[in-house]
Amino acid sequence: MVKEHFIFCLEGVPDVDTYVITEVLQNLEHLAFEYQINSIYKNCDTIEGLEESLGALLYDDHNFKAYQIIYLVMPGQENNICLHDYYYSLEEIAELFEGKLKGKIIHFANEKILDLTSEEAQYFLDITGARAISGYGIKNKKVSSIHLDKFFFNLCDELEDLVEIVEELHEKNYALCKFLDFRLYY
Repeated sequence: MVKEHFIFCLEGVPDVDTYVITEVLQNLEHLAFEYQINSIYKNCDTIEGLEESLGALLYDDHNFKAYQIIYLVMPGQENNICLHDYYYSLEEIAELFEGKLKGKIIHFANEKILDLTSEEAQYFLDITGARAISGYGIKNKKVSSIHLDKFFFNLCDELEDLVEIVEELHEKNYALCKFLDFRLYY
């Protein structure tokens, strides 16, 4: 039996009523064609939109268990995300989705820095039930993490062991992993 995994991408945008084809959306389409990894893309501009989108995924999508990765492309600072000029801490996000992300990998694009202490990471994982949280220690507007993200998603689809995924990612993309400071907490 072939396992079919999906990615659920939620991108923070200035206004959901303005339709724009983003780099993220284009690259998710490329991921589907190149690696046969399907995704659902949604955008949001408020915390309510974030909660509504993830709630719809949780309760309305019969394939929720097949979503291995929740890909969050949102601006922010340190361990906060910013939606509609409001900052929300990862602790608030964890409490919002308490127990609802069991077994998922929560991955942040390099739109924001992810720099958790071991206690902060463990709190997020314990509260949400997530398998891992990953992202980057460097926020660089000139260099998008999308290409490394795509490779990471493909490895997550092929391999089960998180350590093996990180080792393979660094082996094949060492310079970019170091430059963007890829991080995975589990």
